[in-house]
Amino acid sequence: MSENYTQKSFWLNTYGPYTPNAPVEGDISVDVAIIGGGYTGLATAYFLRKAEPAMKVAVLEGEIVGYGASGRNGGFAMTLFGLEPAVTAMLFGKQKTVEAHRYCERAVDLVRDMIREHNIQSDFEYTGFLRLATTPGYVKRIQHDLELLAGLGVTGIEWLDRDKARAEVNSPLVLGAWSEARCGILDPAKQVRELKRIAQEAGADVYEQSHVTEIRRTAKFTLRTPSGTVTADKIVFATNAYSHLIPEIWNKQVPAFTHMIITEPLTKEQMDSIGWRNRQGLEDARNLVHYLRLTKDNRLAIGGSDVTIAYGRDMNRDLNEKTFQQLEKDTIELFPGLKDVKFVFRWGGPVSVTMDMAPAIGMVGDARAWYSLGCIGHGVAPTHLNGQTLADLLLERKTDLTSIWFVDRKPIPWPPEPLRWVASQALLGYLHAEDWWYERGMKAAL
Repeated sequence: MSENYTQKSFWLNTYGPYTPNAPVEGDISVDVAIIGGGYTGLATAYFLRKAEPAMKVAVLEGEIVGYGASGRNGGFAMTLFGLEPAVTAMLFGKQKTVEAHRYCERAVDLVRDMIREHNIQSDFEYTGFLRLATTPGYVKRIQHDLELLAGLGVTGIEWLDRDKARAEVNSPLVLGAWSEARCGILDPAKQVRELKRIAQEAGADVYEQSHVTEIRRTAKFTLRTPSGTVTADKIVFATNAYSHLIPEIWNKQVPAFTHMIITEPLTKEQMDSIGWRNRQGLEDARNLVHYLRLTKDNRLAIGGSDVTIAYGRDMNRDLNEKTFQQLEKDTIELFPGLKDVKFVFRWGGPVSVTMDMAPAIGMVGDARAWYSLGCIGHGVAPTHLNGQTLADLLLERKTDLTSIWFVDRKPIPWPPEPLRWVASQALLGYLHAEDWWYERGMKAAL
């Protein structure tokens, strides 16, 4: 391998020895070729073979399985869709907001059920989720979201006042929280490698280090790689944050780079000081969200705070020292008892952002080609269910999944460069400004 993949995330670094599958060699012919070996691509392969055991399915991963967001994310199986419920309701309406939430509930349940059915070893903890309010403004934001969802008939989420929230997470910043028991946390690299296992056990072929360099579309699709060619009746672009590199779907999304750091294992005294006894996944209510979780060996991982959007085809934004330093500072502000903790690993990677802040599954030309992208950092669970949705679409089955409103919708296209960069910076500037407004009285609220 020409690249040291173990430096791409803590999860890949601690996974242990991994030997990638062989690349495509020579000419092969399949019914469906899936470009991308992350959660979406592998789940699609699994569900296709589960539905049609005779179907020839190949997954083509340009690097190794889990190279992208699937091997680098925070590991949250949660129900959040897009940016937040209020934004989805504003842009798409209340009915579509509740439909999206139900889809994400189903996605979380699917992850849990797949883990149980296939004995997936990904350190899954069904511990729930807390969305923390750290200023009075964020209290109002979260309560507004909860009132919106409750008014649409959503149950299973409750508001915790300051005392109840601090009983779950002992931080001077916490003023309240959205509490949802349905969610969980997992090791993302283990999860994606286990998806590879069950896809292969179902009969799909997975090729790694098989970068697709050219796609020709005639009566069939011809996909060229450095060492071979794949001919397919149908294809899937399971490329998410890398989709702007593909001519057919370049304007559907942009990659926004988010970053994470992780501590050494916390001592009993440090664990006691943070009072995080139920081990929920945590997010705050910022636009440029912080997300935190504990690992199996009681390390604290934190990510977010800011994002980086690169120009053009540049994907070399995994490391950002300014953001890493800010995350260290943010950790100590949230948990003063961790002031002496050591941070031992730093990494980053791209998430897929559509201009209208919602995921999209769509056709490329006709029903022989489909794409899936735009989970905006909340994709661990939805990508699994998106795989089942894509399988139904490829099999031309009309189901409740294929009827969801973000299937074959027309996301607002990103303009070409340099306008794309200008638009993305304007959007990022607005998100920063709104966060500043919500946090302007933060110190006074403590």
